[in-house]
Amino acid sequence: MNLFVLLGVIGPWQAVLIVVGLLLLFGGRKIPELMKGIGQGMKEFKKATKEEEGNANPQKEITAKNE
Repeated sequence: MNLFVLLGVIGPWQAVLIVVGLLLLFGGRKIPELMKGIGQGMKEFKKATKEEEGNANPQKEITAKNE
């Protein structure tokens, strides 16, 4: 069966309950710190993937220098 059929689609009330649960668990002061950490992690991940794309095909650089 499809996963969405089993769990259903998250509606507005479910989203509100999730946000309230997060506020109760972490408090109002910790959530911005958590979001900042997640944002920095995503930024570092994107930077690392771009660096890997540049290093993934060094043969192109060699042929470009020889031409």
